[in-house]
Amino acid sequence: MENSKNPIGLFDSGIGGTSIWKEIHSLLPGEDTIYLADSKNAPYGQRSKEEIIALSCKNTEFLLEQNSKLIVVACNTATTNAIKELREKYDVPFIGIEPAIKPAAIHTQTNAIGILATKGTLSSELFNKTVADFKGVNVVEQVGFGLVALIESGKLQSEEIRELLREYLQPMIDANIDHLVLGCSHYPYLVPQIKEILPPHVKILDSGAAVARQTKKVLESTQMLNPDANHKGNPVFYSNASPDVLNGILEDKYNIETKDF
Repeated sequence: MENSKNPIGLFDSGIGGTSIWKEIHSLLPGEDTIYLADSKNAPYGQRSKEEIIALSCKNTEFLLEQNSKLIVVACNTATTNAIKELREKYDVPFIGIEPAIKPAAIHTQTNAIGILATKGTLSSELFNKTVADFKGVNVVEQVGFGLVALIESGKLQSEEIRELLREYLQPMIDANIDHLVLGCSHYPYLVPQIKEILPPHVKILDSGAAVARQTKKVLESTQMLNPDANHKGNPVFYSNASPDVLNGILEDKYNIETKDF
């Protein structure tokens, strides 16, 4: 199709969605990407549904102005609260990110799984519909109060984060969970600290690889994969806050444009 060489757009309430971007960039290295970090308005998880929808529309319109051929909502809170409205309003494919409740519930041996997510995700209609499908499984829910703000402040390795994680994970350990679902795209960056706290048999699940596979599937089905086999994908990053934390969390150094959007 004529827009097959256009970029894939991604947005998140900050730097967390780069965990999704990395999976997409790894699976589809020939695709140009545009990543929007709305760090100024992070965290989305404490905002109302109306605010989340408004911010998601603003982010979408920015990415459409950059000719994005597909938009990845690289934020659990924005997906669970706004993706229905985005799909109704804009004529572009959307890929959402939802907590991996289903694989955890299907594969649990202890009949108990944990979910660490934002308030906005855990209170959403979409999340609760998913959990309702697995009534026989003990789903231990925990809001990750304060975690996103600390990550956005560059305090990923802080003792404060470790203390919060110990507080949030202990009830899950007491409930004998064998799967922990990370319900926020910021949280994969906490996996090393989480592994220090959880028993080694607990499997940690996030949605990044699944989102990347779905992105590829949709691009193939709509004939929008970049046809140039020799093209090396060019990533572009935008942030409306200091780019230092975003640059620090990326494995390579990229040019980050600071823009008030």
